Amino acid sequence: MNIIDQTDDEILAVANAMWSDLIRYSNEGRYGEFVKDFSSGLSRGLNEIEVGRQFAHSELARNLSGMVDCLGIIRRGEHVTVLYRQRCTVREGEWLGRLVLGYEDGEIRIFGASIF
Repeated sequence: MNIIDQTDDEILAVANAMWSDLIRYSNEGRYGEFVKDFSSGLSRGLNEIEVGRQFAHSELARNLSGMVDCLGIIRRGEHVTVLYRQRCTVREGEWLGRLVLGYEDGEIRIFGASIF
């Protein structure tokens, strides 16, 4: 299966649910739940100590707003990138959220997630 063959609506149904979970688990500082949908390669590449520090000390990572707008989908190779306008509950302004999805072992997994 190749995720780029799915319609925008199919991709967004999965991506929006995953992004919502990432926001919730980030706000709650629940690292184990935060990474549950990560691809094996992404999970192996994370420095758990650094990620844990971000959860503990990042005002942005602990105060993400549920007010999110999808800006679009980019298809490339075997992955899609879904871009979000992300807000924070304690800081003014907007951030760019990026969620990279693809298939691993027959399931849609997260291959990248970041906020800029």
